Amino acid sequence: MKKASAKKAAAPKVTSAKKTATTKATPAKKATAASEATKAAATAKTAKAAKTAPAKTAKSAKSTGTAKPAGTAKSPSGPKPAKPLKPTKISQPESRVSLVRRARRINRELADVYPYAHPELDFENPFQLLVATVLSAQTTDLRVNQTTPRLFAAYPTPEDLAAANPEEVEELIRPTGFFRAKTKSIMGLAKALRDEHGGEVPGRLADLVKLPGVGRKTANVVLGNAFGVPGITVDTHFGRLVRRWKWTDSEDPEKIEALVCDIFPKSDWTMLSHRIIFHGRRICHARKPACGACPIAPLCPSYGEGETDPDKAEKLLKYEKGGLPGQRLKPPPDYPGRPAPPLDAG
Repeated sequence: MKKASAKKAAAPKVTSAKKTATTKATPAKKATAASEATKAAATAKTAKAAKTAPAKTAKSAKSTGTAKPAGTAKSPSGPKPAKPLKPTKISQPESRVSLVRRARRINRELADVYPYAHPELDFENPFQLLVATVLSAQTTDLRVNQTTPRLFAAYPTPEDLAAANPEEVEELIRPTGFFRAKTKSIMGLAKALRDEHGGEVPGRLADLVKLPGVGRKTANVVLGNAFGVPGITVDTHFGRLVRRWKWTDSEDPEKIEALVCDIFPKSDWTMLSHRIIFHGRRICHARKPACGACPIAPLCPSYGEGETDPDKAEKLLKYEKGGLPGQRLKPPPDYPGRPAPPLDAG
């Protein structure tokens, strides 16, 4: 009986041991499952890395300059959009040396962009250029060029114009606007040339500015393009651009002329004037400059005043830059654009 009791007593111990073993085995299974899950995750990660490896290798090869294997297909991609430029930062106040360097660099860039820059008035002699320049006030060179052929056909010399009937002259130059005031000016200067200069246009600034309707701007146009005497032509385009470029903040044409003459050598004056005026008429417009299509945008402290999107800016370009006719009916041989149409072209 004692033995049986002992056996019975021992039985619970075995059961307890089994229970304990079972209890201990459960964490082990969990650990095994966790381990397997970890391995599966690692395997998936390795597979993913294997898939992305070629792309990374290609990228690495591109950055290191390694040549791609022959026959590798190039993925199609469109042109990258142009990044917007940033305006030139100018230290305040800008030193004299810095201003001169920046201004001369802009001139060099414009010389590359407009190697064909020229006066945009049609003329065959100093007298025609003088009259055409006076008529160009408050109108376009195009309108003057469309008007002067008939005027010069009727009155080819100062003597002819001086003796003309004012009403007939008014009718001929009516398309240029302010035709009565302009008739007085051109007939007055014609009489002065006849009476005081032997029918010839003088080649000195001091003499030119004494003629009716002739100021420094007109005189410099005539001197620079008919006589080869260097001069700065400060018209509305010239003044606007030099202020945008922060060469000066002056609105006074004579002060602007003096300042620009002091920055550039005398030999540059006439062509600098043509380039700046060309740029103002074609790209750097008064109301909406085409900043996104401007070749000197990186040098311009006013970049962003106009349209910066390249595609939209390109649509703002004028004359030969926009694929349109120029202003001269008889442009120079090196002009890349089309001639302007005559007044009655339809």
